[in-house]
Amino acid sequence: MARLWEADPSALFAKRLGKSAAELGNSEDEEKCPDIWQLDNGDVAVIGRDLTAVYASHLPTGVSIGPDERLVVIPGNMLIAAKVDILDA
Repeated sequence: MARLWEADPSALFAKRLGKSAAELGNSEDEEKCPDIWQLDNGDVAVIGRDLTAVYASHLPTGVSIGPDERLVVIPGNMLIAAKVDILDA
């Protein structure tokens, strides 16, 4: 069965959503920090800590992580800062 949505690995990083981790005080190391980016095809890439194994046994009913997916965690203030760059529905 085909998926209704599939990530496009050819999509490029278009613009950061919100502020960098350094601007928010979440990182001193520019090479290892969380981030949120809009891709040129409109999809969103999230860079965060991979906590798939930690949360896998604690997922709410109806939530699952596919074998090719990862659950990542980012600082809450990073998503709040990105709100200004995310269009309302």
